[in-house]
Amino acid sequence: MSETTSSQTIWLTQDAYDKLQQELEYLTGPGRAEVSARIAAAREEGDLRENGGYHAAREEQGQQEARIRQLTDMLRRAEVGEAPDNPDEVVPGTKVTIAFGGDEDDTDTFLLGSRELLGVDDSVDLNVYSPQSPLGSAILGKHKGDAVSYQAPNGKDIAVTIVAVEPYQG
Repeated sequence: MSETTSSQTIWLTQDAYDKLQQELEYLTGPGRAEVSARIAAAREEGDLRENGGYHAAREEQGQQEARIRQLTDMLRRAEVGEAPDNPDEVVPGTKVTIAFGGDEDDTDTFLLGSRELLGVDDSVDLNVYSPQSPLGSAILGKHKGDAVSYQAPNGKDIAVTIVAVEPYQG
């Protein structure tokens, strides 16, 4: 990532941006109308204190509004682009292989980014690390062969060497 891109920027492919935009449009339009209709129908059933349908619809409404706020924020901070064709540095949207402690037999391969934001569905069997995670921030901007260390959530320092960097072909 360039120096001008802040850690608050969210990297998105155009496809992921479009999917999130469609979800937001649905939630703020038909989605809100559907939940409001369920609340109104449940309210007509009478006593709201013991009305499970009413409380479930209100809970769904709260979750939906939280998702709308989350999507609005993500799209506001989004930087749309495609994964680089021939990356030589670790950036969001790249598939990275690291070796722990320089041991080529102890490796992990993962996608740097966000499963949701990169448009990766759950059928893809690949770990995903955020660029803001301890590991992600340690390797961001580094190149194949670079050795770095980061502090794990348990407080331990972990040394890794970047073995491979390639564009993610989703």
